[in-house]
Amino acid sequence: MAPVNHLIIFAKTPRMGTVKTRLAADIGLVSATAFARRTLHDVAGRLAKDPRWRCWLAVSPDTAANEPKRWPRVHGLVRQGAGDLGRRMAGVAHRMPTGPVVIIGTDVPAIRPHHIADAFTALGSHDAVFGPAHDGGYWLVGLKRRPVFKDIFQGVRWSTEQALSDTIANLPHRWSHALLETLDDIDDAQAYRRWREGVKE
Repeated sequence: MAPVNHLIIFAKTPRMGTVKTRLAADIGLVSATAFARRTLHDVAGRLAKDPRWRCWLAVSPDTAANEPKRWPRVHGLVRQGAGDLGRRMAGVAHRMPTGPVVIIGTDVPAIRPHHIADAFTALGSHDAVFGPAHDGGYWLVGLKRRPVFKDIFQGVRWSTEQALSDTIANLPHRWSHALLETLDDIDDAQAYRRWREGVKE
């Protein structure tokens, strides 16, 4: 039997003042919260029904996992847990059932099912896959299930233009990796305006 693919969407409860704080500094709390709420439902709704993978929501705060009606319908809700982004991603991935894992967030509204399919296809011939963002970070990371999953996130300078290069540098020497299409991670007013213009078109 072929291994099951697992797509994990990291999401925060879209509550004003707790989500998209960098974006809120540019466009205001109301608009940033509305963006977070919209993209959460758009991205999860677009990807959760695809039979090529099981879709999970890794939610924050952890107590939000007890409120399934708050969230889009997915295969299951899991808690993000404590620590920085890398520690939380590693922890959630470690708790998944057997199979390749791809992790995304909800702040890249351009994500479509073909991007996720491309990531799992890449994992058929590579050990890791990344979706680069224009700001030097990444909107997707995918790995075959290896014991060293947590190690690749150690010392990564999150929310900087070095996030992707730091993570790639942490990969074991013999690992190969693939890069997907570069997409916008909506974290500032400039990226937000580009997204709004695209929506209008």
